[in-house]
Amino acid sequence: MLDLFDPARLLYKILYMTPAVLIGLTFHEYAHAAAAYRLGDRTAYHEGRLTLNPAAHIDVLGLIMLYFAGFGWARPVPVNPYNLRGNRGRGMLLVSLAGPLSNLVLAVAAAALLGAFLWNVPYADRIATEIIRINVILAVFNLLPIPPLDGSKILAGILPGSQEWLYKLEQYGTIILILLLFTGIIGRILNVLIVPIFDFLTWVARTMNAVF
Repeated sequence: MLDLFDPARLLYKILYMTPAVLIGLTFHEYAHAAAAYRLGDRTAYHEGRLTLNPAAHIDVLGLIMLYFAGFGWARPVPVNPYNLRGNRGRGMLLVSLAGPLSNLVLAVAAAALLGAFLWNVPYADRIATEIIRINVILAVFNLLPIPPLDGSKILAGILPGSQEWLYKLEQYGTIILILLLFTGIIGRILNVLIVPIFDFLTWVARTMNAVF
């Protein structure tokens, strides 16, 4: 958690974590908007969300949660499933998957850059490490099958038949997430999944650095 009484820790968050957070959240939401646009829904485009401008995507509460709780979110991209070409369930699955997938791609790209060019480069190496960490967090967190996270829509697209109950649960999603947060369940789940992925990617970067 962010210690407001530790100036050194606060400065670290501002200098290293903030760029990684802005990159991760922005690309996540842009990927949703781009996937929806390619599948025929221009709702996000008309609302100015098909952009890499962080100001269009950042949610203040979600940003604060990333600093204080270790996970967070951006403003949800509006998607009208009735505009999607073909099977709507499959379309929503692809749109929902695009966000976490973009975060994983960013994490892998940052690991490659860290290993090939940025290892022991002051400031840049820490930025790259934070980009890896934050994007792994965003990918894993958003894949949890809890409405309104992407994982719930991915699950709805995988399960046979209509999954209206998952969409109806969205109105209680924030309450569910808060309860899971304060009981520590989300933290334990995320640590089990995030730490091995992060350790693997940093190992890849370290191995690449030894080669280059």
